[in-house]
Amino acid sequence: MELIELKGIGKTTAEKLHDFGLSDVMDLLFHLPLRYEDKTKITPIDELVGFSYVQVEGEITKSYVTQGGRPILVCEIDDGTQSMQLKFFNFYYSQKIKMKAGMQIRAYAEVKHGMHGMEMIHPEFSLGKNQPALAESLTPVYPKSEGISQKLLQKAAAQAVELLLNGAFELAELLPKEWLVENNMPTLNEALQFVHRPPSDADVMALINHTHPAQQRLKIEEILAHFLAMHQARTAVQQLNAPKLLVDAEQNRQLLSRLPFKLTGAQARVVGEIHQDVALNHPMQRLVQGDVGSGKTVVAALAMQAALAHGKQAVMMAPTEILAEQHLLTLKDYFPDHQVVFLSGKIKGKIRIEVLEQIAGSADVVIGTHALFQADVIYRDLALVIIDEQHRFGVHQRLMLKQKGQINRKAVYGTSEENTADLVPHSLIMTATPIPRTLAQIAYANLDVSVIDELPPNRKTINTVLLDNKKMPQLAMRIRKACDNGEQAYWVCTLIEESEHMRAKAAQDTFEELKNWFPDLEVGLIHGRLKSDDKQAVMDRFKANEIQVLVATTVIEVGVDVANASLMVIENAERLGLSQLHQLRGRVGRGNRQSHCVLMYQSPLSQNAQVRLQTMRETNDGFKIAQQDLKLRGPGEILGTRQKGSMEFRFSNPEQDAELFKQAKNMAVDLMMESPEVCELIIQRWQRQAQELAKV
Repeated sequence: MELIELKGIGKTTAEKLHDFGLSDVMDLLFHLPLRYEDKTKITPIDELVGFSYVQVEGEITKSYVTQGGRPILVCEIDDGTQSMQLKFFNFYYSQKIKMKAGMQIRAYAEVKHGMHGMEMIHPEFSLGKNQPALAESLTPVYPKSEGISQKLLQKAAAQAVELLLNGAFELAELLPKEWLVENNMPTLNEALQFVHRPPSDADVMALINHTHPAQQRLKIEEILAHFLAMHQARTAVQQLNAPKLLVDAEQNRQLLSRLPFKLTGAQARVVGEIHQDVALNHPMQRLVQGDVGSGKTVVAALAMQAALAHGKQAVMMAPTEILAEQHLLTLKDYFPDHQVVFLSGKIKGKIRIEVLEQIAGSADVVIGTHALFQADVIYRDLALVIIDEQHRFGVHQRLMLKQKGQINRKAVYGTSEENTADLVPHSLIMTATPIPRTLAQIAYANLDVSVIDELPPNRKTINTVLLDNKKMPQLAMRIRKACDNGEQAYWVCTLIEESEHMRAKAAQDTFEELKNWFPDLEVGLIHGRLKSDDKQAVMDRFKANEIQVLVATTVIEVGVDVANASLMVIENAERLGLSQLHQLRGRVGRGNRQSHCVLMYQSPLSQNAQVRLQTMRETNDGFKIAQQDLKLRGPGEILGTRQKGSMEFRFSNPEQDAELFKQAKNMAVDLMMESPEVCELIIQRWQRQAQELAKV
């Protein structure tokens, strides 16, 4: 049933709801409340408790606007038990006129302790003696977006529930009846009715904590849909054809002999897992996660070697030009007998045409940024796609690059039956942002996960200190001492603005300031607005120790590797998330010197910022940091296109609902064996168009 058929929803509103992801009445039913308001009763003022949401009713005894500073409309009300204040910082003249002494008022908001007793700030209110009847059920509060009011969603959802109760359409019960009975769970229809209109005597604390049986019932089916969709995506990939890339032992040995180090045990294990995957005739789908500095690039090179040994192409996509260019230099050293080419959005004109011709012909290894999946990029014989720092790319971007490899072999090799099937490339995803293992197993159920859980030997722990901005002179002395000892330092500016221009300006200001501080030191500057050649020139000078202090924006977050740099200063560190702070800190500690990271902050700190900075001070372990990041930010949407925030679970939480996830996983296995048709219905109900996105 279309939304436009509901009362109060016209064409324009229906379009806004569609853009928000609500296309029909079914979507409304599964658009679940964030929280609830209790407007089923009136609470006497003398019984109010601070920091609780309540509804009060009384007579306005006094109404006035405060003088001086910012005007505030204050209404004092009395219900016969006690008085309290309602305060409005934003108000209209007409509101001030209507709120006069003697008028009856009903208000709902959070109660706080004020200077003159209990108070409410900007409550919802209604004036007059003829107040509407009290609500019969708790009032749901839904997720919404700009242009969509809460009242609109509440009225629309209420109509959707009425239609369900009146039998206008039917929602089939898809969970096993035995499980529902055994776990004392309501049916789907009962659960939906309850969460959209909980009765006044409902267990409010259970609803707040999302532990009510009705919520648990919806959670289990949602989690089940996730596992089934992931299994479906994995099965679909395994049914595709991919080139068999048997490892050439001699070429592999030659590559290993070029390395200035021995592989760690973890690296060798992960390489073995990759080589086993690419030797099969269906596409590898593997995630390699490892902490900063654990050596993922050499693992990627050894994966590429398998493709090159068969005369095929490998491509690596990185999120920034600096990281892509560093990969280019490294891989040219690893593959001196192969043509390694580079493509980014800033390569234009004749040079771009030449690079495109090479990619379509002689190139063996292609390194680049987002430009790699543009329409005019055609690969000769793409067998392996490697995506570095996958969280920095949108899901659609990763999918587009992968589809570049789905070429028709007939056009390249002729007409033999063996070669005419479409082949898809193997996929290797790398991330230096470790994901807690339990979450990785849930989020990437369609991928094989490898973990490089061992750092190279002799790697020293980075010493991390917190420093208030006021102690800048002490820091200047520390930088001077380090540079006098032949060391180098990064100074990262983290001004968060909409435009790269503002970030560059902040870095420029800091650059000028530090030049005044250190007139006898060479201070460099790098930011996103510099031309590619200029950025590379600055980095080359820094690597050669011609620059002692490098001022940078977060453009250096990933990939920059200067062994002599031993001091990292991060300005306004409280503005960054844990993952980004950990990435930046990982730019030092690459050599034999003891390295230090200084996290500068501006007081006062929010509670979250305190936790983030304290976590950074206490541990260098990326997996522990990721665990804390998960608690602070949420697991990130996996099947959708957002990369952080709430997962594509409307109700469920991988940590809080660990037991439900176990049950859903077991139930998924049983359903796939016994009722495949039910599996498809569950996926369609919860995931809709997410299956295609899950493939990446």
